[in-house]
Amino acid sequence: MLPDDLPGCHQAYEQLKRQILNIGFICVGTVLRRYGTCGTPTCRCHGNPPKLHGPYYQWTRKVRGKTVTVRLKPREGEIYAACAANRQALQAIIDQMEALSMQAIKLQLAQQS
Repeated sequence: MLPDDLPGCHQAYEQLKRQILNIGFICVGTVLRRYGTCGTPTCRCHGNPPKLHGPYYQWTRKVRGKTVTVRLKPREGEIYAACAANRQALQAIIDQMEALSMQAIKLQLAQQS
């Protein structure tokens, strides 16, 4: 819910700015945790129930318009996943800041009329 007055918009905007201070490192992309089967028919991954191999981590992102996927070690996967989550949190804050800014502009213009 957006504030219906300029002071409320300013206060909410300042709160969002403070939230940004708590966000850690960021990276663009998605980190997937995958499990899979192998080609050995007698392996546990083909059992009933199957016990799949993994987890294997993959980081996918766009680089100059091309999709790039990199396989990561488990520790790398955890770090990249945290950074990607931070990036999503930052984007959510920016979206809220934009909505508040549009509301503030609307209120300022209404005051001037």
